[in-house]
Amino acid sequence: MGRITVIGLGPGDFGLMTMEAWELMRQADHLYLRTAVHPTVEEIVKRGISFDSYDSYYEKAESFEALYESIARDVVAKAADGMELVYAVPGSPMVAEKTVVLLREYAHEAGVELDIKPGMSFAEIMYSKLGLDPIEGITIIDAEDYDKLPVDMPTGIIITQVYNDRIASELKLSLMEVLPDDYRITYVHKLGTAEESIREIELFELDRQDDIDYLTSLYVPAAPRKPEFDITPLKEIIAVLRSPGGCPWDIAQTHRSIRQNLIEETYEVLEAIDEENPELLCEELGDLLMQVVFHARMSEEAGDFSMQDVIDGTTQKLVRRHPHVFGDVQASDAGAALFSWEAVKQKEKSYRKSKLDGIPDGLPALMQAQKMQHKAAKVGFDWDDIAPVWDKLAEEICELKEACAGGKTEHVEEELGDVIFSVVNLARFLHVDAEQALRQTSSKFRKRFLHVEARVQDAGGDWTAFTLADLDHFWEEAKEIIGK
Repeated sequence: MGRITVIGLGPGDFGLMTMEAWELMRQADHLYLRTAVHPTVEEIVKRGISFDSYDSYYEKAESFEALYESIARDVVAKAADGMELVYAVPGSPMVAEKTVVLLREYAHEAGVELDIKPGMSFAEIMYSKLGLDPIEGITIIDAEDYDKLPVDMPTGIIITQVYNDRIASELKLSLMEVLPDDYRITYVHKLGTAEESIREIELFELDRQDDIDYLTSLYVPAAPRKPEFDITPLKEIIAVLRSPGGCPWDIAQTHRSIRQNLIEETYEVLEAIDEENPELLCEELGDLLMQVVFHARMSEEAGDFSMQDVIDGTTQKLVRRHPHVFGDVQASDAGAALFSWEAVKQKEKSYRKSKLDGIPDGLPALMQAQKMQHKAAKVGFDWDDIAPVWDKLAEEICELKEACAGGKTEHVEEELGDVIFSVVNLARFLHVDAEQALRQTSSKFRKRFLHVEARVQDAGGDWTAFTLADLDHFWEEAKEIIGK
């Protein structure tokens, strides 16, 4: 079994190569260059160093990915056959060098010893020439991999190996999806050589440069970030209200005392959604958020948890429950995504003993009934089609009539509950939200009744002056005006 020693040729002229790399080249029995198209090679040849290169592979490869893979596999194969070789790459071996990344993987698989020597990369020169401090954040990436970056990168980006006009054009179009066409970027050519060129250009000009080649790199400054929301002012106001000298009412509250407020604010948000009123929705979401911050503040005072714990907890939960987004699980459509969510949720809630655990007692009755039926159905406790649902509803209505004939209030209440529960089950089979359906009907009743009320007011406001037929006439008017 042989051995691979990886060295860097440096980022430019011969003087930027390390002494260690030079000595290893001089002593090497077998020296392989990823490419001989590099500013240092002329000096290497002048000093009588013989080598082989993989330049012929560039002509055969269908893509850069295939090129790097074939080079790395050949280097490992030579070492596996017993060759002691030095493999030289442009720049530094561990900075934006795909073949070295692959070498680490393939050498490990083949049991080949791999020694990667440090070297100077183009990045150090770039930092110096452009006045960049990497501690402030720099992302370095190959031009071919740009699309793998998130669109909202918070750092400046150094993009290497912009080999030709095609890559430059594709890169320009990708950048223009998130940056203005005239965004100022730095074009860098032959960095670290006597012919070095560093110039600012506008993004749309990128693929119009006449000197694009394998020594072309770019620096894209971080775009000014849009201001993020800041919850701190709201937290501070709640803290003041709850502190000594604050509001006596706010100080006196507990989780239970303002429990109803949370419910009411939630329904006001839902009302704003139903009315499709953006301004009202914004206001009501603020009121609901205030309730969340208020409860978190009370818990923080008690030493239970903080607002940050609330945010961190729900963020982590979202990541855990979306392995199809943040992990390696595949989800091709919404149904598959929901299945993935439920699978993770079931693992998290393994402590629950009943399939009906986790349905809050405080939910509105219709919503609670629908959730119970849904959970029961998920384990197979359900009818196969809707026909028996209609039959069950008819059966329950008959039983309600019998209870009413019997005159016992408790029995009537029980049977009426059964009828309503059956209606909820029917809603589920019809893919209708029972709570929402009843809410819409109540809203419709309110609008029509307001019309009837207005007609009565117009006639003097005496309800007893109108017969039921008169009122029903007003009702029919409302249906025509407001809609059925």
